[in-house]
Amino acid sequence: MSLAKPDTALLFGAGFGTRMAPLTLDRPKPLVEVAGRPLLDHALDILAEGGIEQIAINTHYLAEQIADHLADRPVLISHEPEILDTGGGLKQALNLLESDPVLTLNTDAVWTGPNPVKTLLRHWDPDRMEALLLLVANENATGHRGKGDFLMDPEGRLTPGPGAVYTGLQIIRTDRVSQHSQTAFSLWEIWREMLDRGTIFGALHKGGWCDVGRPDSIALAEDLLRRHA
Repeated sequence: MSLAKPDTALLFGAGFGTRMAPLTLDRPKPLVEVAGRPLLDHALDILAEGGIEQIAINTHYLAEQIADHLADRPVLISHEPEILDTGGGLKQALNLLESDPVLTLNTDAVWTGPNPVKTLLRHWDPDRMEALLLLVANENATGHRGKGDFLMDPEGRLTPGPGAVYTGLQIIRTDRVSQHSQTAFSLWEIWREMLDRGTIFGALHKGGWCDVGRPDSIALAEDLLRRHA
């Protein structure tokens, strides 16, 4: 395995989408539509435009719908009979991806501006980094209700705090994930180790981003896409 720039990604698609109810009562959140297309397709476009060649998605809730939607596409499926959380989901998917590092991408967002995958790849430095998270300035985080997730020093090194917002896209080395003792765990457990070591960094997305986590966010996302068409 190589620590060069990755061409492999995992999409997170296993959650119940409870914040998106009632739209997720009969469909998984990745299949909720924004501007006439499922969120999953928006995410796949981002990866394809960024040059990512191998893609997997983890599934759990209403997994057969995602499998049917992807039936004619070369996307690998890592099904989880039990929810494994983000870290456990990535750990299981590594059996399919066999890559280090990998990208991970949440499926509940839409983007405008420069391709975010290309931004991450341009900033990735395997000699310094165990993870590189793509962030967006709080004022550009449409639909996000928090105060921000990370502060970033002049070199891009991250510390937790009310600053830029994590967009759900990262490059991460997989050794700590694959060696974790638990089956189900959050990626925050891995990030905390990296924060202590000073090996987790951030890069800023210069375009727009909308967190499509609730039904009322759909109109916000569609307005963002219209304004930047």
